[in-house]
Amino acid sequence: MHPLTKALLASTTVGVGAIAYGSGYELRAFTLRRVDVPTLPPGSAPLKVLHISDAHMRPLQARKQRWLRDLIELDPDLVVNTGDNLAHPDAVPAVLRAYGDLLDLPGVFVLGSNDYFSPVLKNPLRYLVGDRREVPYRDVDMPWRDLSASLAGRGWVDLTNRTSRLEVGGLRIAFAGVDDPHLGYDDLDAVRGPADPAADLTIGVAHAPYLRVLDSFNADGYDLLFAGHTHGGQLCVPGYGALVTNCDLEPGRVKGLHQHSAPGREPSWVHVSAGLGTSPFAPVRFACRPEATLLTLLPLDSPGPAQ
Repeated sequence: MHPLTKALLASTTVGVGAIAYGSGYELRAFTLRRVDVPTLPPGSAPLKVLHISDAHMRPLQARKQRWLRDLIELDPDLVVNTGDNLAHPDAVPAVLRAYGDLLDLPGVFVLGSNDYFSPVLKNPLRYLVGDRREVPYRDVDMPWRDLSASLAGRGWVDLTNRTSRLEVGGLRIAFAGVDDPHLGYDDLDAVRGPADPAADLTIGVAHAPYLRVLDSFNADGYDLLFAGHTHGGQLCVPGYGALVTNCDLEPGRVKGLHQHSAPGREPSWVHVSAGLGTSPFAPVRFACRPEATLLTLLPLDSPGPAQ
């Protein structure tokens, strides 16, 4: 056999094997990440925050629903949901079953593009060509109003282009959130202004971690920012990491905890979730397991973050 033919066959075999692994195993290898963040006033008791994102739920995804439902055993104090809950127009009941008793805890949420628009057929390798923003070229066809009403009806706070406050674990927490920046739905003017100086902790929430949003929250003095959307790169290179983020955030910050600062500002902590699902038309992850994260917030005089 010609050497070039052998090389092509070998490359094809590796590629097929990687896709089989990514779609058959890793797609369902749900992982809990844990991270400590020193961001509370000195002397505060620790606060456990569960960050869930990008469930992309379909009605028959029983394994994902069970895994999510069992997260209540972590006993979090607060849940932050950064959107893209839906991947099917009939999935709202499945989402509510999956979140289960978490809905009885203090929580906040924003929506993502797939909570408004149903998934469309596309090549999974599109994740490797960078930020190609979805344009709402068709009517909204997902039951986002039912989803929002159901989550808010159970007590979670809707942060869609608005601010709010909660008392959690004896701490006063001020929030600001925006609608999906990937669609250009974020209204930063609606939430712009100094973070509440009387709050013990200030949190900014968005679906997609576009730099304009991170800069705005940071400039307003928010301590901790949450986002999802990136899927952690979804198709990553072992030993290297993500190639793209599907937004203007650089690949080195595609997931996990890091700090962000606008020019001349003190840094804010940022946590980007790699999320729990994918589009049903791109059902593969590689070197990027689906995840939720339990962040333990600690006093500022505690040791640095541990991941």
